[in-house]
Amino acid sequence: MNDAHLHLAINHFPIIGLTIGILVLLFGFLFKNNTIKLTALAIFIFSAITAIIANYTGEGAEEFIENIPGIGENFIETHEEAAEVFLIFMLILGGASLITFFLTIKKMNIAIYGYILVALLAISSALASINVGTSGGEIRHTEIRSDATTTLRQIPEDDD
Repeated sequence: MNDAHLHLAINHFPIIGLTIGILVLLFGFLFKNNTIKLTALAIFIFSAITAIIANYTGEGAEEFIENIPGIGENFIETHEEAAEVFLIFMLILGGASLITFFLTIKKMNIAIYGYILVALLAISSALASINVGTSGGEIRHTEIRSDATTTLRQIPEDDD
């Protein structure tokens, strides 16, 4: 398995994990259940770790595909810049989640502020994930590029 393959295999985890974590955190708030909220924090921590791995394998993936015809350097560069921003958000979210996890375990009242911070960071990270996911897809999927044009094929009619 090369870095490009590994990158493709792992890069969905941070985005999907982030989305699942937000939903779990929402349910934790709705049901006022610390176990559910702790689960959300663990998902955010896991997602941050997978974001590190995805970022680490990105450079090798770039080297592997940059010489493939039809792959524009500008699409790779756009994705790389978006990935750096997303990684920063995920590292901060992972750190805040880890701290809030321990504050909750120690039953400290200030944990509620940690959850508020984590919720805001998770939403911000989700917004950044849209850009990194879309720009990554645009590298190989020309059909989702903003400059994509659709060509309709004419289907021949039967002359029966």
